[in-house]
Amino acid sequence: MSTPALRSPWTVWGVGLAVYVLAVFHRSSLGVAGLVATDRFGISAAQLATFTMLQLLVYAGMQIPVGLLVDRFGSRSVMLSGLVLMTAGQTVFAFAESYPLALVARAGVGMGDAMTFICLLRLVSSWFPLRRIPFVTQVTGTLGQTGAVAAAVPMTWALAHLGWTRAYLVAASVGVVLAVALLVVLHDTPEGRNLRGAPMSLASVRASLAASWRHPGTRLGFWMHFCTQFSATTMSLLWGYPFFVRGEEQSSAAAGLLLTLMVVTMMFSGPVLGWLVSVHPWHRSTVVLVIVGSIVVVWTVVLAWPGPAPFVVLVVLVLVTGVGGPASVIGFDVGRTSNPAHRLASATGIINQGGFYASLVMVVVIGLLLDWRTPGASTAYTPEAFRWAMSAQFPLWLLGLVQVWRYRGRARARVLSEQEASLTR
Repeated sequence: MSTPALRSPWTVWGVGLAVYVLAVFHRSSLGVAGLVATDRFGISAAQLATFTMLQLLVYAGMQIPVGLLVDRFGSRSVMLSGLVLMTAGQTVFAFAESYPLALVARAGVGMGDAMTFICLLRLVSSWFPLRRIPFVTQVTGTLGQTGAVAAAVPMTWALAHLGWTRAYLVAASVGVVLAVALLVVLHDTPEGRNLRGAPMSLASVRASLAASWRHPGTRLGFWMHFCTQFSATTMSLLWGYPFFVRGEEQSSAAAGLLLTLMVVTMMFSGPVLGWLVSVHPWHRSTVVLVIVGSIVVVWTVVLAWPGPAPFVVLVVLVLVTGVGGPASVIGFDVGRTSNPAHRLASATGIINQGGFYASLVMVVVIGLLLDWRTPGASTAYTPEAFRWAMSAQFPLWLLGLVQVWRYRGRARARVLSEQEASLTR
């Protein structure tokens, strides 16, 4: 039997957070290995983008099924399954020498990754009091980005000094240790180790998902997640390092520093946003609109700069863009307050698709545009090609901002009508 210390909210959360950090590391580990991967597998920019595209497609496509699985089988079982899949996928990736086998491995990593964050948010909702949930949720998303930090700097060192296979094997081995900790410590609720929901028929699944999607708060959360996250995700997962090195003519060390600054910004801005939305929940969509507007402005400055932008301008770019990562978590808080507990995980899965579908589109489009605008070798990207490629972000920002503005009005009207209805009862 577990001791009380092993069943405290912070201990359970800590183990779940460690699994999520590892998932973010695995997700981001290709970001600094892109140029090495093109040489190892002999692939083009579009083929390199396919690695991340496939991983994001699997991740996004599994969000709703994973949400339903969590509602049915609990966080502990689903998170353990995801950890096993990530470990197996990263192990295969370490030994892969052919492009098709490497794609299969990254698909496995994406499947395992998809099973972590929703589980962790469900644990937060089950273990912490209501007043703490927004703050703990933001801290969760923030600290999870330490996995991206580990992928940006230590993974660069490991690839240079240990080689491809040993570097990825060391990363995969961490999953074995965390699996043991998860089995010993993690409980679905304070009352029991394993939570089991009611069996769900196909009809009940459709009804639950339809009810979640019909609520304007769920749609608002989806579009908030859509427009805040994709720029930072696209940069950290794949194209940030090549953009800074080839597009802005920075050194490898400077590019690594910029990516690290972006992740550090995510870590420090997350708790601030968590406090802000807990104090001013009515203005959550306003916060998102301001942040996305700022990201659009700074990207416009960088891409319009004649020649490579000064390093200080690139610092501003990563600082502002980095805030978009934790800003996407605000969408989950909107979903949490818009849906009943029994469909919380499935609603979270719907919302979590937004930013990753947007990131998926951007990863692919950037790769295609780079191949189109860059002559010669696949990695000989030119600054002009990167201006074309990175400008593809603007249509997605426009779409997201319009939809956030549209659904925030509907969501606010729904809240006011429910409040009026409760007063008349």
